[in-house]
Amino acid sequence: MTPHLTPCSTDCLIVIDMQRDFLPREAGFEGALGVPRGEEILAPIEALAARFEHVVLTADWHPQGHISFASTHERPPFESIEAAYGPQMLWPDHCVQNTSGAEIAVDIPHAELILRKGFRQTIDSYSAFLENDHMTPTGLAGYLRERQLHRLFFVGLAYDFCVGSSAVDGAKMGFECVVIEELTRAVNVPVAGSLSSVDAMRQSLASQHVATRTASL
Repeated sequence: MTPHLTPCSTDCLIVIDMQRDFLPREAGFEGALGVPRGEEILAPIEALAARFEHVVLTADWHPQGHISFASTHERPPFESIEAAYGPQMLWPDHCVQNTSGAEIAVDIPHAELILRKGFRQTIDSYSAFLENDHMTPTGLAGYLRERQLHRLFFVGLAYDFCVGSSAVDGAKMGFECVVIEELTRAVNVPVAGSLSSVDAMRQSLASQHVATRTASL
């Protein structure tokens, strides 16, 4: 049995992209890029956050015509293009700045920071730490170090893209990173041959020794 999660003062919960466009339409949300069963983790994330002194929220914040939008390239969603920084998956338009779909759906009043990402027109950002060029920092690492926060717990959407990418980059930067898998959901699309995005992300997480555990709610 997994021990009950009891955070300490140097822990931080990082809630990734729990926005209305990432939650399913059938659950009453905008759902432009709804992650299946994403609504199921709303209340458990709020309950878990109540245990943490330090909470950071992230949010996609895309301009119209963003490079990641399939409509920008007149291509179908879920195809991949070659951007200047490497392969870029194309998505339905989502989390457009100042729209209801970009609103954060979890209620965590004591969250200390909302980190907006993906706001540059010509570069996407899955990770909370780096843009997709793997060079441009978001500033989160410095924020956490200034506050002496060393162990990071990741929850939210989607496991196989923004959650996992954030944990991988955090580990590369020297943080102890833990993904609470039961409080994530996945898009799960093909990415390379027969490999799914979930399998690819599991390999990436394992390569950086990112731990996974349950919250024991």
